[in-house]
Amino acid sequence: MKKVLIISSTPRKNGNSEKLCKQFEQGAKDSGNEVEFIRLADKKINYCIACYACKSLGKCFQNDDMNELAEKMKLADVIVLATPIYFFSMSGQLKVFIDRMVQNWKEINDKEIYLFATMTTTNLKFAEPVFEAIRGCTRDCFNNCKEVSALAVGGVTQINDIDNRIELQQAYNLGKNC
Repeated sequence: MKKVLIISSTPRKNGNSEKLCKQFEQGAKDSGNEVEFIRLADKKINYCIACYACKSLGKCFQNDDMNELAEKMKLADVIVLATPIYFFSMSGQLKVFIDRMVQNWKEINDKEIYLFATMTTTNLKFAEPVFEAIRGCTRDCFNNCKEVSALAVGGVTQINDIDNRIELQQAYNLGKNC
């Protein structure tokens, strides 16, 4: 059994990228894994102020939800990071979350990483720079983490556009096999 942590950064409850996460979650649960789903929109996460107090404290001095989330990242075996793509970039919520990982990035070791993105355009090439920006954390800062999959879904704008798309089954299968 693995500990799976799913981080959804969409501000829209039940939005398209969140639906991908929910399918992954169901697949992972169906395989007997322990799964926790987190919506960043429901959390209070302040901006990093680059004071580096975390270097001496071992955590951020800010009294918000990020210290708890950083601990969950350390304990997980599998981490899913999902974002809608806005103006060809990740959501602001995910960027703030990644910036705040400065407090513990050296302690995120040996994780399986899954990346999900949804976007209005049907040209999936526009997801790659977003994934690459996220990899700046997951590949280049975390230690010995392995990206298992990066799934992009194009042509989704409205909240239910992803319904009945094959990518939902793909997300379920990724969760089932994690």
